[in-house]
Amino acid sequence: SFMKKRPYVTLDPNVLRGVPCHTGTHIPLATTFDSLAAGVSVKTLLIAHPMLRVEAIQAAFAYAAELAS
Repeated sequence: SFMKKRPYVTLDPNVLRGVPCHTGTHIPLATTFDSLAAGVSVKTLLIAHPMLRVEAIQAAFAYAAELAS
């Protein structure tokens, strides 16, 4: 299943009403995508949100790609 392959993404109705977010945070994946689309670097994003890891951002993109296919 998706969640076994992507442990960095959480979809929980008790967390942000089920909005996909980075596991262990209340940071929606959309916030990450919006920041990166606005030109914020991954390095800056990781500094601003030290609980995130590069793998979490990669998993967010993998999740988005799966939804888009």
